[in-house]
Order: sequence, then C-alpha cells, then structure tokens
Amino acid sequence: MMAAPLHLAGERLMLCPTGVAFWSETRTLIVSDLHFEKGSAMAVRGAHVPPYDTRETMTRLAFAVRRHAPKRLLVLGDALHDDRALARMAPSDLSALRRLLAPLEVIWVAGNHDPSPQPELPGISVPEWSEKRLRFRHIGGIAPLTRQEAELSGHYHPKATLPTRIGGITRPCFLASGQRLVLPAFGAFTGGLDVRDPAMAVVAKAAQRVFLLGRERLHSASFEALRA
Repeated sequence: MMAAPLHLAGERLMLCPTGVAFWSETRTLIVSDLHFEKGSAMAVRGAHVPPYDTRETMTRLAFAVRRHAPKRLLVLGDALHDDRALARMAPSDLSALRRLLAPLEVIWVAGNHDPSPQPELPGISVPEWSEKRLRFRHIGGIAPLTRQEAELSGHYHPKATLPTRIGGITRPCFLASGQRLVLPAFGAFTGGLDVRDPAMAVVAKAAQRVFLLGRERLHSASFEALRA
C-alpha cells in the first residue's frame, strides 16, 4: 500500500489509501468522520441496515494504527454519529475501542454530530486543535488563515469521479488546495458528497487536486480536470 506525500505550511503529511493522513514528524494519525453507531441510529428510525458499521470502522482504524504506529490519534470531528452513540454501542465493541485507544494520546475535535465531550473514552475533547502552523478543525473553509498557516478538516465527506475507458469510477477522496486539506469520511456508512457540488464551494473554491482512495494507492487528478 503506497502513501502519497503532501506538504502544507512546511509540514510533510502522508496521505494513505485507507483514508487517513499521517504526520510523521509528530507521529500523529489524522482521521475524520468515523460516525460510530450510524447504523443503530438509522435502525432507531426504522431503516433496515446491518448493525456492523462500528465494528467495520474499528477494524479499518486498527489496521491504520498498526500500519503507521502513531503515538497520537487526532480525530477531526463526528467520531460518534450522535451523543447517544456510546449508549447504543455493543459492550464488546466499546471494550475493543477502549483497548485500541489505550496506548495512544487521543484528541477529539468536536463535530456537528458529537459536540459534547465523551468522558467514557480516553483522550481530550477540544473545539479545534493547533500545532505549529497547522490548524485542525471539523468544518473547514470558514475560519481565516494567515499566509503561513494551513488547515486540515473533515465534515464534507468528499468524493470524486474519474473517467476511465469503462466509465466513471467514483471513490472517496482527499481534497487539497494550497492551504487546506479536506479528509474523506472514514466511517463504514458515511457516503460522500461530490467535490463539484455547490455545497462544497467553501472548501473547493481554491482546490487544486483530489486524491481518490484506491485499494493499494491513491489516484490523483487536478481539480480542473474534474470541472472539465
């Protein structure tokens, strides 16, 4: 599995086909929009969906942790689908999640789905996080940046479609500009929003490249090519 380097505000980040970013200098694994227990939230509303999204998301997260061996996990919001998610989570899944997080320093950035701190989980909860010249937020494109700063965010669940000889292939993607990086949603049931959608304009107005998630590598394309 091949990661792709990306430089923001003088910092080197590795974008991984799993949908995470790794800041090797600080050994920080960055992920967004886990949406634990989205399946059970849908079931409460009467949707017939398999109740295994939390387990699948945790399996993928555990793989990323083994692959990158971070000392810190930085979650850019919407780790939980709602404030009742932990109450609905199977006890075995909650225990597995705590074991996965126990060796790590965990930073939970508040999202619109999970604005309240979760004392049941290890780590600290913050409205946003800043380190060196990087700003970590759930919703990007709103707060101003100086010319020396860069921003990493989630929230929009970006996806893009690349043309191929057999038709367009649509995949979740990283959306990158000179100062901003929007991460794909990591959760199993999260879906996506096309990067050309008007709702993405606040983060896509200066977009330069997309990096679509593949099985073993990322597939990069210019944003202008997508517009065409």
